[in-house]
Amino acid sequence: MTTHLTLVRHGETDWNRQRRIQGSTDIPLNDVGRAQAAGAAERLTRRRFDAVVASPLSRAFETGAIIASRLGLGAPDRYPGLAERSYGDAEGLTDDEIRARWPHDDVPGRESRSALLTRVTEQLAEIAVRFDGASVVVATHGAVIRSVVNASVPGTADRHGTPIRNGSIHSFRWDPERFHAELVRFDDPVDDADDDPLGEAFDRQNPLERRA
Repeated sequence: MTTHLTLVRHGETDWNRQRRIQGSTDIPLNDVGRAQAAGAAERLTRRRFDAVVASPLSRAFETGAIIASRLGLGAPDRYPGLAERSYGDAEGLTDDEIRARWPHDDVPGRESRSALLTRVTEQLAEIAVRFDGASVVVATHGAVIRSVVNASVPGTADRHGTPIRNGSIHSFRWDPERFHAELVRFDDPVDDADDDPLGEAFDRQNPLERRA
């Protein structure tokens, strides 16, 4: 049976607002982020879901918990493979600070894009098997979603210009034969709901994602 996976990027944090790279650093939602999560939850009420799962990082887990509560579902289970890409020594820094320290973009400890995609794909496969035939909300992170989208349809979420906004929703179906998530709708408005009024410009919400 087909498992449907709806990936939601967490709401805003103070580091998002300050344009600092977060990665594996556990930065919580701010009040705007909680409102964005609530807005995503409200849009998702237009469809039926069976479960919510989340990255263990608090900004994604709280986003998932807000969504689960609105949908009348249990608290999200945490899946470590859904955590944001690790940026090593760059975490906590701005783009200008990173360029000054590593002009050749050789950041120590940064997780490669291929390693990120491998662990995320394996984690989504586990979720798809556990929830076979179900519809699952997956609360996760921008680089995670970007890797899954581009693996499905290369170039769709090219990091140089396409926004993956805080609180945005992206729909997939799991293809067990090809062992990947097949993109159904990028930046899914969820049955033509109005755009999130709390949405912000790409250059505010996705700083540094153009980096390697």
